[in-house]
Amino acid sequence: MTATMPTSMSPATTELFDHYVVPNYGRYPVALVKGEGSWVWDDQGRRYLDFFPGWGCNLLGHCPPAVVQAVQEQVATLIHVPNSWYMESQGRWAQLLSERSFGGKAFFCNSGTEANEAAIKLVRLHTPEQRYKIITFSGGFHGRTLGSTTATAQPKYHEGLGPLVPGFAYAPFGDLQATRDLIDEQTAGIMVEPIQGEGGVRLPPEGFLEGLRELADEHGLLLVFDEVQAGCGRTGEWFAYQKFGVTPDIITLAKSLCGGIAGGAMLTTAEIAPSLRPGMHAATFGGNPIAARAGIATIETIEREQLLPRAVQIEKRFRERLQPLVDELPFVHEVRGAGVMIGLELLTEGAPIVAACMQRGLLINCTQRTVIRLLPAINLTDAELDEGCEILSSVLREHEPAA
Repeated sequence: MTATMPTSMSPATTELFDHYVVPNYGRYPVALVKGEGSWVWDDQGRRYLDFFPGWGCNLLGHCPPAVVQAVQEQVATLIHVPNSWYMESQGRWAQLLSERSFGGKAFFCNSGTEANEAAIKLVRLHTPEQRYKIITFSGGFHGRTLGSTTATAQPKYHEGLGPLVPGFAYAPFGDLQATRDLIDEQTAGIMVEPIQGEGGVRLPPEGFLEGLRELADEHGLLLVFDEVQAGCGRTGEWFAYQKFGVTPDIITLAKSLCGGIAGGAMLTTAEIAPSLRPGMHAATFGGNPIAARAGIATIETIEREQLLPRAVQIEKRFRERLQPLVDELPFVHEVRGAGVMIGLELLTEGAPIVAACMQRGLLINCTQRTVIRLLPAINLTDAELDEGCEILSSVLREHEPAA
């Protein structure tokens, strides 16, 4: 099977990008113009079923009505004010997040990498100056700023950027003994994705997160969970740490936090929070009125529509539809995931599968070259799930792996 990307978009759009936009993204030759629920339309009127909406940001699908209404109301009254003023909506948003997590406090920013930068600073600020090192893990992904890129233990993201930020040490994901061996008198914290997203939807081995908590407690380290991808209800719990029963000192959030509006947050305990003292960190647009209203609307929608248990139902149905492919096709290795975070690992390149699915009206993602990553909306219907799985299954059955 061979597949090429659809190329029916207006050439005028391509020309605009060629002339005026920095080419740092690999872009599909499709111009999307409208979205509703789990569907998007391109500028030629073609409709696509989106199993990777907004790269994981659109947990409620495209243009969720409650978020749209909240944003429309807010932009008509107050678009932005700096954080030198109080905003009731920001305080309310922080309260909702605190009450659904471990009862701490929130720092607001605009993205996952900013949330992780805040966490890195907080770890260093909260510990004595001679302790500054942070242990992270192979296959992890923490963002694109220089600090969070250095925290990302994947050499491909470091190329051409040296010298990197000092103070990071890398251990194999899942290896407690290797983590222990890296701890010294300069270590201040451990930072980990409880479920690796970009790394291939990889769940931690049994006992690993519990072991990290024990190591942190034993050595007086702060434990940071990067839940930028796994948090905000995606796993069927409000936060992934709740799924594993291991409470970190700091959580970082973004992506689906605001139902598709840009927003990020770092949550930490009331005891640790004062270490991020005035003047040490900031985000001009962090916690702005639009993001705050969108964040509140997202939480309220998830609870009103009882979508946390729906995430568990969706996971079960995906497994039922995709697991037979593991037994049927020799190049389909494994189905794994939690809630609406699904990985299908192949023993062949995944890019042709993505291209062929797009030709048939299904949008998916491939990460780590061989893992089909699905981050569908938490309100995906059974009919939509079945339709998308039928397309994906058909494409896989017609695929001829390279020799």
